[in-house]
Amino acid sequence: MLEKLRDSLTRTRKSVFGRIINLLGAGEICDDTWDDLEAFLIQADMGVDTTLAVVERLRQRVVQDGLTHADELGLALKDELRGLLPDPPPLAIDDPRLLTLVLVVGANGSGKTTTIGKLAHRYASQGRKVLLAAADTYRAAAIEQIQIWAEQAGVPVIAGQPGGDPGAVVYDTIRAARARGMDLIIADTAGRLHTKYNLMQELSKVRNVAAKNVHGAPHETLLVLDAPTGQNALVQAQRFREAVDVTGVVLTKLDGTAKGGMVFAIHHELGLPVRFVGTGEGIGDLAEFDGDLFIEGLFGL
Repeated sequence: MLEKLRDSLTRTRKSVFGRIINLLGAGEICDDTWDDLEAFLIQADMGVDTTLAVVERLRQRVVQDGLTHADELGLALKDELRGLLPDPPPLAIDDPRLLTLVLVVGANGSGKTTTIGKLAHRYASQGRKVLLAAADTYRAAAIEQIQIWAEQAGVPVIAGQPGGDPGAVVYDTIRAARARGMDLIIADTAGRLHTKYNLMQELSKVRNVAAKNVHGAPHETLLVLDAPTGQNALVQAQRFREAVDVTGVVLTKLDGTAKGGMVFAIHHELGLPVRFVGTGEGIGDLAEFDGDLFIEGLFGL
């Protein structure tokens, strides 16, 4: 897992954090050190608010701990960044219950359906009886895509007609799961543009169907964010959280961007834990997020 995560962070490490490592490798702490550090963290897409908070904490530590050398500041930076990634509570997917329902949401092109296929593979490999709900009914291609991923994962899928009622698909999937003795439903949803109020309202209705028919559902609502979109992903996350009470984030395409710093902004500015990280295009390329491994991957440890 560490090797895959390290590989997926190569661009971020080389383009931004490599410069931070060089900056903090030697010499005395000076005004230029702070200016450069702030600029590099923003370039890593950590976000202005999160960057300023980190730099301010580091300034306080320099005074409190009497730090004078840049390499000492580097160790303090790793410590502060790790502090931005608190260990989240255990995934509700793993709690024992007769039927668990996971709702997966995200904007068009975020890698949502691909992530569902990877999640299905992950939990089916652990012995879970997984059933997929193809509730993205607005694109015929989306139904075909999830059916392909379901076949690769070796799990069944319930689908309706293109243009049909997504809530009805989720309802039918719940009935099928109980009839077949399945214990985990992963429901796809249409890729919503966060600016489309009516579509977001409909997504809320899908959530309500789940809540009315399975006790405590959805037990997790995972938001899939495309790492290369950077700070725009934070705006998406805020809108989706308002609509469907997002419980965690899956970050995709991390290997294709230098903006890995957005993980810290997701935690700090939105209070959402990153649950999984896509580490490649294969069906097994999904790693459960680990703060320590992530920091090691960023700094090349």
